[in-house]
Amino acid sequence: MIDQLLIPFTYEYMVNAMLVSALVGGVCACLSCFVMLKGWSLLGDGLSHAVVPGVAVAYKLGWPFAIGAYIAGMTAAMGMSYLRSITRIRQDAIIGVVYTTWFAAGLVFLSIYPASVKIKNIVFGNLLLIAPFDIRQMVVVSIVALGVLLLKWKDLRLYCFDPSHARTIGLNTWALEATLLVLMAGVAIAALQAVGAALVMAMLITPGATAYLLTDRFGRMMILAAAMGAITSALGAYASYYLNGSAGGTIVVLQTLVFLVTLVFAPRHGILAGKARAKAAAEDLLARLNRESFTQEAAR
Repeated sequence: MIDQLLIPFTYEYMVNAMLVSALVGGVCACLSCFVMLKGWSLLGDGLSHAVVPGVAVAYKLGWPFAIGAYIAGMTAAMGMSYLRSITRIRQDAIIGVVYTTWFAAGLVFLSIYPASVKIKNIVFGNLLLIAPFDIRQMVVVSIVALGVLLLKWKDLRLYCFDPSHARTIGLNTWALEATLLVLMAGVAIAALQAVGAALVMAMLITPGATAYLLTDRFGRMMILAAAMGAITSALGAYASYYLNGSAGGTIVVLQTLVFLVTLVFAPRHGILAGKARAKAAAEDLLARLNRESFTQEAAR
């Protein structure tokens, strides 16, 4: 039985997949805490899809795909920021228009040059067949992003929580927003190979949402999210060997299952805890009404 469970560790590609997915999953989870606090969930989804045309063009030109993906993602992010500053249209509408346009442009390019890159690998990822160069690229991007987050997490936290206060005490809020956008673009590129454009949003949201249910302290939230992101990513890649299915899909499904269990059983913010508090409050109100009624009867 144990020998059967250890089979994936005998293959180098599986070991690489588990290690890389754990690293990327942990970094995505750290960033997801800021995405949650800032309310940029839809932005994360849009950014993950906006890199598609950049990847396609980079493959066609023979460039490292990260360059094209980064240019496309940042161009879309800056375009969204500019449109938001000159129009009264709601932010969610701007995000929907800009990023779906970028994604559609990528699909058009891929339909014209089908040999440039397989769309399935972009949309759904291909974690088990990543080249050594791409692995090194993912590791570098993840380490740099994690380092920036660890160095600037207090300033970024304040900016996400209260931009006005951050500006008042002298922080450069524009630079902090640009830093977050750059980190999201970089992490989206790294996660793109692991789970694909269709599922990057889950890795940038689900771990943070899960940790949010477990604690009210941001530092602890980051630690919990990073641990869950790394562990579920490694376990998802490991389980995909036995399921003979998509590694990225398995990772996201596992993260969602953890979120659902937490949503129900979280000690303070879970559904059961909420019902227990509501029941206790109702019983306390009923007892107080009974005491008041008894007092009034005694006074008569």
